[in-house]
Amino acid sequence: MSAETFDYVIIGAGSAGCVLANRLSADPAIRVCLIEAGKKDTSLMVRMPAGVGSLIKDANDHNWGFWTEPQAHMDGRKLFWPRGKGWGGSSSINGMVYIRGNAGDYDQWAQMGLKGWSYADVLPYFKRAETYDGGANDFHGGDGPLNVSESPMTSPIFNAFIEAGREAGYPVTDDFNGASQEGFGPYQRTIHKGERWSASFGYLRPIEGKRANLKVISTGQVTRVLIEGGRAVGAEFVEGKGREAGSVRASREVLVCAGAVQSPQLLQLSGIGDPDALKALGIAVTAASPNVGKNLQDHLDVTVINRMSQPISAYSMQKGIKKLYVGLRYLANKTGAGADNFLQSGAFLKSRTGLEMPDLQLHAVNAIMMDHANYQPTEDGFTIHACQLRPESKGTVMLKSADPFDYPAIDPNYLATEEDRRAMREAVKMVRDVIRQASLAQYAAGEVMPGSGVTSDADIDAFIRAKGETIYHPVGTVAMGTQASSPVDGELKVRGIEGLRVVDASVMPTLIGGNTNAPTIMVAEKAADMILGAKPPAPEEPKRSLASA
Repeated sequence: MSAETFDYVIIGAGSAGCVLANRLSADPAIRVCLIEAGKKDTSLMVRMPAGVGSLIKDANDHNWGFWTEPQAHMDGRKLFWPRGKGWGGSSSINGMVYIRGNAGDYDQWAQMGLKGWSYADVLPYFKRAETYDGGANDFHGGDGPLNVSESPMTSPIFNAFIEAGREAGYPVTDDFNGASQEGFGPYQRTIHKGERWSASFGYLRPIEGKRANLKVISTGQVTRVLIEGGRAVGAEFVEGKGREAGSVRASREVLVCAGAVQSPQLLQLSGIGDPDALKALGIAVTAASPNVGKNLQDHLDVTVINRMSQPISAYSMQKGIKKLYVGLRYLANKTGAGADNFLQSGAFLKSRTGLEMPDLQLHAVNAIMMDHANYQPTEDGFTIHACQLRPESKGTVMLKSADPFDYPAIDPNYLATEEDRRAMREAVKMVRDVIRQASLAQYAAGEVMPGSGVTSDADIDAFIRAKGETIYHPVGTVAMGTQASSPVDGELKVRGIEGLRVVDASVMPTLIGGNTNAPTIMVAEKAADMILGAKPPAPEEPKRSLASA
């Protein structure tokens, strides 16, 4: 039976895949097939912002639930890596924080020779994607598919956190995505009218069943990109619990949007990677590209947790019979605690003098949250997450076997350098100092983690090794670059294979300073123009402060 042919085959309905499916199929003459290993995003836990805790804590229908290899510099621990599965990908399970990164991140890409990737070049794509509830301005869009809202600051702890930052001598900003990123301020969130606003809700759901030229295959896990005569011509997949084999063909391009873990895995399964490693697994080499799966970068995170002196955290809002009320209220009108991610303010700070951009990010959470929400709190408290934004340590995602259902070996190589260890250590000290300020100290009733006995540098280092976790921002494993050794070029085309591009966070050459969902959507918006041959929008250079450059 011959395979159905489309103009474009998109692998993965995550943040990037949803964008491409929408933008490419907007032309009724272009036939598009979108293949996703997971299910449609119909779960209440996906739609309800407070459901994030149940989605990230273990493997489930919406979460691949990967584990890293033992980490050499973190007491040999294996770390849990939640990654999105199903429509919307990780945008359907993430914390819904909308951050673009620092403008300097993209200017660095341009300085690396990646033409068209400067901040001025990518800002129009961020704006194209966005409908900002504050209205369109120099930095924000007003009519895009992705709804972005200002945090309502529903708990006094969030304002207290910002004021404590001011008291500690740090800047305050009203828009991390505006003229200046540095300092303390409120987060913007992908929450709209009480619902998570994922890439699926923004880009895929509105066109579902309305475009005859778009076919979506759910529960279809791609096992290999079909390559003939040095050109990608389609994909093989298995569908449903029975793993029924199928294939589709692409007359123009195959677009891999499987994410920082599975895009390099799929390329390697298709013979694109390190020739020696592929041959050792019995995989025929279709393109020698030794850096596929290399350059893995991620934000390592530690938490400073305090008991709370007042019953105003998520625990008191939802304990006992109140949990039922929260659910019923949400079902009735999408309001109340169910409509909150309990994460409404944060900060971008410099861990030492001389840095051009902040290298630390803080997330303030109105709850005791640890171990990817597996820990069930028994008291009120608040958590300050701290992550290092630009780690020197780099790792790999490599095949363990030629079996496409065998998860790859993920080795982030956390804390491999002294600078990374110094920055994380300083982050803990800085967070503790902020908590001691009057505005926040009034709510603090004793440190739970790291604990009062952890005071020396050696103690703090040991704590980070023992308790550090990912904050879910892996990138870089199919990095774009101008050198022949880079797996993809500046147009995201895979070197050595015609008709094949990678479009997702894996193409980012460096880790941006912030949460990675908004940048991934931007990459896909820009890629859509590249694929269609559309003229890019004119660069935009609104005035920025030095702190954001």
